[in-house]
Amino acid sequence: MSTVAAYAAPAPKAPLEHTTIERRAVGAHDVLIDIKYAGICHSDIHQVNEGWFEGIFPMVPGHEIAGVVAEVGSEVTKYAVGDRVGVGCMVDSCRECDFCLRGLEQYCANGNTMTYNAVDKNGQVTYGGYSKQIVVDENYVVRIPDSLPLDVAAPLLCAGITLYSPLRHWNVGPGKKVAIVGLGGLGHMGVKIARALGAEVTVLSQSLRKKDDGLKLGAHDYRATNDPATFTELAGKFDVIVSTVSAPLDFSAYLGLLKTEGALVNVGAPEEPVSINLFGLLAGRKTIAGSMIGGIAETQEMLDFCAEHGLGAEIELITADQINVAYDRVQSSDVRYRFVIDTATI
Repeated sequence: MSTVAAYAAPAPKAPLEHTTIERRAVGAHDVLIDIKYAGICHSDIHQVNEGWFEGIFPMVPGHEIAGVVAEVGSEVTKYAVGDRVGVGCMVDSCRECDFCLRGLEQYCANGNTMTYNAVDKNGQVTYGGYSKQIVVDENYVVRIPDSLPLDVAAPLLCAGITLYSPLRHWNVGPGKKVAIVGLGGLGHMGVKIARALGAEVTVLSQSLRKKDDGLKLGAHDYRATNDPATFTELAGKFDVIVSTVSAPLDFSAYLGLLKTEGALVNVGAPEEPVSINLFGLLAGRKTIAGSMIGGIAETQEMLDFCAEHGLGAEIELITADQINVAYDRVQSSDVRYRFVIDTATI
């Protein structure tokens, strides 16, 4: 065991504070990572606030982790000391179910182990990336290509893969018309990735406040959803719509923007239930679906794709003592587009 500095929420909805945590000793298949940067995801705030489900406290959030290997276990074959690596939203799974064997560990039939706010196979609570070090099984670690700076790579471990996975699954590419709902931490990566895949990309946002940013990030068009004309002019246009927002949508209105056999894919997760009129699905054999991060192999594929196309997150680098202010700003949509903690300041 080792003692590591971290920032934790001591109780639900409490401000995060400096503390120390215990990390397990490096096992035969483990990698010890010196964390350099950790992204702040909106899901960190949902979990600290118990917006989705009951949490385990004290809670050390953070599942967008970029760092450097400091030590490897005796049987590790994939990594060596000094390698640039990342850890995303999960650190283990059953490895035996059909989904794990297909590289879809995020849908593990027996339940994967999330990077924080979970209990691992040994009965230990998992702590995330708002800390100086983390110990992870090598099979749940990914390699960050040399061309990607670690600070802009960190958010790719959640925001990047959360958009890459559905865009690939629904075959987004040349000739496809895609809409990204919301231009935030997730949405801005959706625009970049969809454009790099060759699609025609439109941003659907509440207002035109971020229009210039959206076009610079690669969108071909940018429309305001508070303008009723948007839903008239774009009716039946899109093959795929990916919603990144964590607030309920008027699903009937958005389904009207899809082509026949189009898909509305949700990666944002509102805390409250949503309703839908099924006639919006029936009329055009449309699909409403969800998607959650990606498997380990697909996450590596995403990182390699982003490196090839020069895609990193747009970030605001902060010190650890600014985490609570950053949480407030995320909830006010006052970030362009991802806060990243310099963990040297923890």
